[in-house]
Amino acid sequence: MNTFTKEIMSVGEMACGTKLTVPVFSFKAEENSSEDNLSAVNTAEQSIAPNVYIQANMHGAEVQGNAVIFQLLELLQHSELKANITLVPYANPIGNSHKSGEYTLGRFDPITGENWNRMYHFDQSIIKPFAEQHLTSSEEEIKARFEQLVAEQIDAKLAPSVWGLSTGQRIAYQLQRLAHKADIVLDLHTGPISSKHLYCAEYSKASAKYFNIEHTLLIPNGFDGAMDEANFCPWWYLQEAFVDLGRDFTMGQGIFDKEAYTVELGSQEQIDLDVAKEDARDLLTYLQYKGAIGGSEYQPKEMTRYACHLKDYKTYYAPMGGMVDYLAGFGKPLAAGEPLARILRMDVYGDSSINKENESKALHYVSLDQTVLPILHFASANVTQGSELYKVFTNYFEF
Repeated sequence: MNTFTKEIMSVGEMACGTKLTVPVFSFKAEENSSEDNLSAVNTAEQSIAPNVYIQANMHGAEVQGNAVIFQLLELLQHSELKANITLVPYANPIGNSHKSGEYTLGRFDPITGENWNRMYHFDQSIIKPFAEQHLTSSEEEIKARFEQLVAEQIDAKLAPSVWGLSTGQRIAYQLQRLAHKADIVLDLHTGPISSKHLYCAEYSKASAKYFNIEHTLLIPNGFDGAMDEANFCPWWYLQEAFVDLGRDFTMGQGIFDKEAYTVELGSQEQIDLDVAKEDARDLLTYLQYKGAIGGSEYQPKEMTRYACHLKDYKTYYAPMGGMVDYLAGFGKPLAAGEPLARILRMDVYGDSSINKENESKALHYVSLDQTVLPILHFASANVTQGSELYKVFTNYFEF
């Protein structure tokens, strides 16, 4: 049985001085304990095993990822580990505790209003000078030096300064410090009421089917502040810089075999441990494919997979306020003209300006003029005009 270690990482302080803490679980791949003269094959195998970082619950209401990490911890104890794996549930102790009545909020820092998942660090200005300096360096040196440079940048952000850091930055940078050396980063989230879907960088789309998730959003290879982008963007831009300078590197190969994903596990404010076990097995399918665990126990499932580009992932905003009956289910194409939802407006029912034949105007059916694939919808039936009613794939394709 594999063993794990547990540490408690402090990520900040409350007003009363109480520490804000995050649990960190780590599995270490077993090192070959044979004689010093290891075979070249074994040495090569050890050198290519990817290190893995998995975190959950950066947004307060998005709790299913914690259950998935629990199930991963259970399964990994009996897996053939080829890589070091770090798992961090409850990644944001403030967001997790940010309640309003019975509801968990925790998507935005209540002090600054910033999205908790948009505060990670990447400085593109470091890329070109580094590539120029290491144009003739070995791949091993490039990897080690670039990881060191990224770590130094994060450490500099965390170092005491006259200006200090916001609460969200302090949490994000410390999580990023744990993740920055990983070859694989999985950031576990959920939607409001949502299907499972995957945010996948376009360069790594060949790996998407190994997650056993039916819906994939292909995102540009650019940085917008999220955890997945903070981990793959530095390497993406670095390999582009080398190519521009005449050294041929390909993202997804060799030292640039870096992949990071946001994994959306369904709906917020609920956990299902049985579903979480299946989710954990699905993530292990991907990790087995990438060589982080051995064996052949986990295999991709046969399913119809759909994808769309991020630019074609559209939000439909409520055209009016009212009470919403959500009609469109997830995962199946909704034909043009078919209703997404119907909105109840009791304030106009029986209005003297409406004759009996038009009393049904209290119900307003809303639809789109193109075929779409619904992915998620607003969590509440009580909506104001302009609420994000649905998010849908447009111009989608089988993947």
